[in-house]
Formats: sequence, structure tokens, C-alpha cells
Amino acid sequence: MPLGNHDLAGALTAWRQQLGDDCVIAGAACQNRYGRSTSGVLRSIPAALQVASHDDIPGILQIARRHHVPLYPISTGRNWGYGTANPAMDDCVILDLSGMNRISSFDAEMGTITVEPGVTQGQLREFLDRQETSYMVPVTGAGPGVSVLGNALERGYGITPYADHFGAVTAIEAVLADGRRYRPALHDLGAETTNTIFKWGVGPYLDGLFTQGNFGIVTRMTLLLAPTPERVTAFFFRLRREQDLEAAVTAIRRTLSDAGAHIGGINLMNAERVLSMVAPWPQDRAPATGALSDELVADMARENSTAPWNGVGAVYSTAGIGKAVTRHIRQQLKPHVQNLVFINPTRLRWARRLLAALPNPATRRLQPLVNTLNSSLDIFSGRPAEVALQLAYWKTPERQPQDRPLDPARDGCGLIWYAPLVPMQAERVRTFVSMVRSICRAHGFEPLMTLTSQSSRCIDATVPLLFRQDDTDETARAQACYEALYRAGQKEGFLPYRMHVQSMHLAITDEAPFWALANRLKQAVDPDNIIAPGRYAGR
Repeated sequence: MPLGNHDLAGALTAWRQQLGDDCVIAGAACQNRYGRSTSGVLRSIPAALQVASHDDIPGILQIARRHHVPLYPISTGRNWGYGTANPAMDDCVILDLSGMNRISSFDAEMGTITVEPGVTQGQLREFLDRQETSYMVPVTGAGPGVSVLGNALERGYGITPYADHFGAVTAIEAVLADGRRYRPALHDLGAETTNTIFKWGVGPYLDGLFTQGNFGIVTRMTLLLAPTPERVTAFFFRLRREQDLEAAVTAIRRTLSDAGAHIGGINLMNAERVLSMVAPWPQDRAPATGALSDELVADMARENSTAPWNGVGAVYSTAGIGKAVTRHIRQQLKPHVQNLVFINPTRLRWARRLLAALPNPATRRLQPLVNTLNSSLDIFSGRPAEVALQLAYWKTPERQPQDRPLDPARDGCGLIWYAPLVPMQAERVRTFVSMVRSICRAHGFEPLMTLTSQSSRCIDATVPLLFRQDDTDETARAQACYEALYRAGQKEGFLPYRMHVQSMHLAITDEAPFWALANRLKQAVDPDNIIAPGRYAGR
């Protein structure tokens, strides 16, 4: 829904009167602040509204409807690799909710917490530490500065015990297009406490409409926090041969089927993906265009002690149960993997002391690995870190700041995520891996792959396409590579669990009953198509 003849000037005047001049950003300042993206997409963004209170939103919507100006709400705008702060369509006014960063309630006994859109993973960690309570933050690899609420609305996931982040959400509060407040039925019936501890409520389950959709503006979310277990033990292993992948996938499925309640997500990362974390980009050996050669990747893997596939997971348990679970993991995995080791914080501290005593050459070689292990244990323990976010800077190391938080969009990094779901079946995983390698290399990109277990039946694969945004040809090839991966994956049944703002149209088929129903619901609750047009429904 482009603006066309819609009255943007009139809307901006009214919003300035409501919010104040400082909270309305327009023109080049707005485009520069909100138009940056890691994916090379350039959206036309005429203005942005910075909102600090839930109470401001009904008035903002009233003005938007009166002047026929579409709004696109964002939490913190750090949706790296999926569009950052960019709307799904041009000429939407950004509704920046990052200023709504209050934690409105916390029940330490029940482990429930209610957050606004601007509450970040880092802020939540600091809050829980001040409360001196033992709960974990639902972390992701996107860094401490990303929104807890925003990730849950995208149905994001992590590797801590409550890996499905929307699965841990019990209640949503939103403002509908007509300004009315939406809350679950249990809340409106007077069962406010029960509403925060029981996800499904009574009657039709409607909270899900606000995930990966555009049916309202979510202002508060209550979620369950996973208690910090008595013991967190990370485990690592390798597959020394590419042909060991199928047997390892089958063993991981059996392991999770039997002991999954005490194991977080298990990651399998290919050599290229690990090298992007532990080795600098080989500037002097990389080709001017195209992907690193297989020979160069093999050389770098040997130099950095990286196997064709590398596994990592974590056990969350009491000390007694942990011993039984680690014994089970050894029994299931050891016949099919190599170098299976278990590391807890105590062992890591010992390793760091040993490292400090080593000669300098050995120290320099092992230090990146130990640093990565330390940051990985932080994430496994529910403490957000930037270790995974450094991936975005692999091909542009000169852009990585040393004195401020990482921001790949601000720093001009190129990153597009392809994140399809793959059945945890050995032959299907092999088909997927072969498909990604073939298509990425055909487009001139390294096939970086992580296979993360969502359950004992399903894998969420993540493939980051890394490129230089200052190279227009490389940017175009990255966007073409994403679409080629999507099209090929669709034929095989490997479809993403979330879409990039530029690619949502690939998943939408107007004649399909699913999308027809979604659009009918959108028309019913937002007939003017004011809220986030083009975001999965209401184009």
C-alpha cells in the first residue's frame, strides 16, 4: 500500500502535536537511521515515530487512519539478516517502540515476567541479576541489544532449555487498528494470574495471530523463564569425515528422543561456519570474486583444528541427573563422532589458567578457541553475548568496531539469513547439505551451515549469506542466491520458518485457503490496511 496521494504532511503535523517534535523524525535523517539494512534492500521510509508509552498508540493509529498513512512497528529494529528495521513495503512510517522498555511485572516464585517491546536480552539479564534470582534469559546469537519480545514474535529460537521462544509466551497485550486493547480471554474474565501461567486460555487461541503477522501492535508480552539449573555442561564433538554426517544425525535423533528434556538444542556446524567464528577472513589468499576454494577451506581447517562437521550442545540438570545424561550422550554419540568432550565453567577456568602458562605461539593459536568456548558457555547459561554476531563482519573485518556494541547494519555488513526446516532424517539432511553447497558455490558464496535441533524430529538449518554491500554485483548475487535456495528448497520441502521482509511474497499464494483466510482476518481487524501492509498478510 504505497502512500501515493495519502496525506503524510497532515499526519506528521498531527503526530508532532501529539508526541512532540523530538519524537517525529522525517526526511533524510529518518532514512539514514532506519533505512540501513544488512541485506542490501533499500526501502523508502518517509518518517518515524518514537513512542515511549502504550497510551500514545491509540492516538497514533487514529491519525494514521484519518490520513491513510501506513505504519510499520519495530521493537529495536535489529532484525539482522531478515530486514533489520526495514518495512515489508515502501512508504510506511516506522513506529519505533524501543523507548517502551519497561519490565512491568516479575513473579520470582512462578518464573513469569512481562516485558515491553524495547526490553533487550542484555537489559533482562541485568534486571534478573539485580533481583538475585536464578532464571535464564531466552538468548539468541543476535547479541545483547536485541528485543526479547521482537524475537518471540518472529517465533525465534535459542539453545537454552526453553528453546522455542514463542512457546514460552503465555500472554500478549496489543492495540488493534481501531485503537482497542487486545488481551487474552482469561485476563478479561478476571483470571489475571492464571492468564500469565497458562498459554492457551479459553476459547479460540488468538495470540498467535500477532506472531509473523500484522493484526495489531504488541505492547506487552508475558513469558515463562527457564530456571537456571544446578549444572550447565557444554559438550563438543567432531566428525572427521564428511561421510559420517548421516550416522551422526541418526545418533543425535536417538539421543534427543531419549534424553531431550535435559538437553538444549544440538548444533552441527560445517567447517566453513566454524572458520567464520575462529579464523580471520583470508584476505591475502581469497579470490577477488567468488567463494573460497575447497582447497583453501581445507588448509584453513587444518590450521585451525576444524573438522568437516563440528557439534556442540549443552546438558541442563542437577549434578546427579547430569551424570546419567552425559553417560547416555557418550553411549549414543561416541561410536559415531570423535573428540567428544564435556566442559563446565570450572573446567573452562582451569583451561584458561593453563593457557596463560603456555608459550606465546601456542597461546596465540588457542586463544580464539578458548574465547569462543567462554562466550558459548555464557550463551548456554542464558547470558547474551556478541560472539555469534561477529559472523556478520567476517568478510569486512575492517568494519568491526572495538569500542562500541556491534551493529552490522550501521557498519555496512552484508548478511542475509536462509533458515529452512529440515526433517531429522539422515537422507534428507544429506539432500539439504548437497543442495546448499551446490547453490551457494554456483552464486559465489561459502556454504556456511548450522543444523540446530528443534526436537528429535526437526532441524532448523541456518545459512548466512555474507557479502560486501559496497559491491553492487556481490549484493545482487547474494539476493539471487537466497531466492535460488528458497526455490530449490521448496521443491524438496525445505521451507524457512521465517522470511526476509523482501521475500515474504515468495511464501504467499493468494489462492491457497491459508493465505485467503489470513487476508480475510486482516481485512476484518484492519480494513484500512494501516498496520504493516505486506507483512505476510494484507498486501
